Formats: sequence, C-alpha cells, structure tokens
Amino acid sequence: MAAVRPRFAGAAVTAPRALSTPSARLYSSTRSTYNPQDIQNVSHSPDHIQSKMPPKKFLRNANRFREFDMEDRVYAITGGGRGLGLSMAEALIEAGAKVYCLDRLESPPAEFFAAKERAASEYGGSLEYIRIDVRNVTEVNDTFAAIAAQNERLDGLIAAAGINHLQSALEHSQQALDDVMSINYNGVFNSATAAARQMFNYQQKGSILLVASMSGLIANKGMTSPVYNSSKAAVIQLSRSLAMEWGRHGIRVNSLCPGHIITPMVEDVFQQNPAARATWEAENMLGRLAMPEEFRGAALFSLSDASSFMTGTTMVIDGGHTAW
Repeated sequence: MAAVRPRFAGAAVTAPRALSTPSARLYSSTRSTYNPQDIQNVSHSPDHIQSKMPPKKFLRNANRFREFDMEDRVYAITGGGRGLGLSMAEALIEAGAKVYCLDRLESPPAEFFAAKERAASEYGGSLEYIRIDVRNVTEVNDTFAAIAAQNERLDGLIAAAGINHLQSALEHSQQALDDVMSINYNGVFNSATAAARQMFNYQQKGSILLVASMSGLIANKGMTSPVYNSSKAAVIQLSRSLAMEWGRHGIRVNSLCPGHIITPMVEDVFQQNPAARATWEAENMLGRLAMPEEFRGAALFSLSDASSFMTGTTMVIDGGHTAW
C-alpha cells in the first residue's frame, strides 16, 4: 500500500514546545499518616489517586471513582475507525479524554460519525479521525509527533489495528504472510514506539495497551490461521518486553487477549467458513460470541490510573474459552 499523508480534522498542528517541568506525578509526594503501631489506621494523603472519596452525600456522583477520570488526557487508537477500536475510543471519550482514531480507511464508516456526534453533544471528550498506514514507520512517527505537538502531551495508546487470513500453513502464500505480520506485529511495534517516543519527549507518564488475541495463546478450533495466531503471540511477548524497558520511566504496557468478537473481520471468517460460528460458541463457557462494547471497561481500566500498578500483564477476556 502506498504511503498516505496523514490528514487531520480540525485545527492546524503547532510545533512542539518543551515542557519546563515534568508532568505531575501519579501519586502525591505528601507523606501519609501511616501509623506502624496500628495497621488498621492507615490513611492516605487526600491527593493519593486511590484514597477513599468522601461520602456520596458530600460529593457529586460525577467525581466518584476519580482514578477513571480522563479529563484533559490525550489518547490514540490504531484501528479505531470501527469495531473494537471505536468501542474502546467511546469509553475513553465518556471519561473526558480527547481521542484520535487512526485507521487506513479512506473515510470512516457511519458508526464513527455517530460516535463523534455523541462525543460532541453528550460527553466532555472529543473524537478525531486520521488516516494512516501503521506499516509505514515514517508516517506513524510523524502522526504521533503531530498529535503530541497539537496537545503538548500524549497519555496513551491502544494498538488495535489488525487483520486475519485463513489459510493452512502449507498453502499460505508469502504475500499473505507478509501482510498479516506487517500489520499485526510491525504495525503494533511502530505504533507503540512512536507513542512512547512522544511520552519521553514531553516527560509524560502513560499507558499502552496492545490488542493481541486468545489466538496468541491457543490454536482455535474452526479457524485455520497459523500466521495470524503467531502474530498475536508475538504481540503478547512484545508487551512484556516493552513493559520491562519503559516501566522505570512511568510508561506501562499491557496486552489484551479478547475471545471471538462479532466484528467485520469475524463476519468475513463466517462467510468463508459458515460452520465456524457454532464451533466458536460451543467452545466457550458462556456459549456465545462477544460484542465490541464488552471491552470498553477493559480499555478504560488499562489506560486510566485505576491500573497504576499493572504492567507486563496479559488480560484474557474470552468468555472462558481458554479456561476449560
């Protein structure tokens, strides 16, 4: 695919400005009132992100569970034009974030514009679309640099761009192998490093979620896709390796392994193999497939301060498929 120049909707992008001071720490530096003589009498500073909030009668509901608050934060989601990526984007928007959906679609589908309208009219966040090809490392780096420059920060990334290809190993073409690996692995690597580069540039703590699959842990019955499965296994290992590299710098990296989700990509599988749906439904403990909306909570948890002590972790959300 030929390189496509990133296209932004909205205001022009300004040049980056170096920050004079590091970003605010996740936890307050104020000493807690910990009493070693009474372990039950532990009280955090009120600024501690996970300190208990005042009773409901003294606090508006909107301000409870503040570790999930994403107001003024900026996130990018590759593969965010539709399906799982877009559902995750909406969760971040509802928490107050500004979200950029990056996808190779020339124009996003109607569901994206509906989400954008809801973001503008009902929530405190905003939603923008940028067309990029995650295989083009120069384009990816330039896009992330532009996003960070426009906002003078970048708080996180969900790398959800991916494709599948059903083919037995002996019949798998070299071109199909290159296509799957270049998007599912190279594209994830390009996106994660581009995001982290901007976090380092703006001295910004952040969280990165790499969307892998339970297919990176098992061989799926009813789906012959050795290269796809291998690419997702590589993403799981990549998340651990990046978590090790960047953890001491305040950048957390985790991976998500969804089970079978009803998305356009899965519908394509059903067209090629109509019997696959019944097989997949029978292979998990809930007896059904997932909807993209069922991963909104995982996205919000992973990118917010609610998961502040989680890195290098693989979250398996598969309806019990891998737990038999």
